[in-house]
Amino acid sequence: MPRRQYGPDVLAAGKPRRRELRRVPAQRGLVAGHPFIDIWAAVKPAVLGIGAWPAIPPGTPWKEGVLHALGWPPDTAAACQRILRSVSSFADLEPAFLGRVEELIDFVTAPGSQ
Repeated sequence: MPRRQYGPDVLAAGKPRRRELRRVPAQRGLVAGHPFIDIWAAVKPAVLGIGAWPAIPPGTPWKEGVLHALGWPPDTAAACQRILRSVSSFADLEPAFLGRVEELIDFVTAPGSQ
């Protein structure tokens, strides 16, 4: 049976997706997670001119809370574009995220992968 390829996923404890992916046999797939609440948080804060990503209270949607805390307009699509434009190289991303991406690349390019 061919190996399946899965991309990075947030593997928060208790999430249905985590339970589903943990059942994937190692020979058939790779579960590569990252420690960030959202992909935005994998961007180094200094790249955006901020000291750190703001702490968002539990129960508040993270992206909306970040926008409010930073004083940015409440438009997540515009914020995504702003963040994307700020990233110019892999050096602008957190090493913990890059390591997982490298692991995934190694997996999907290994002999026998499809």
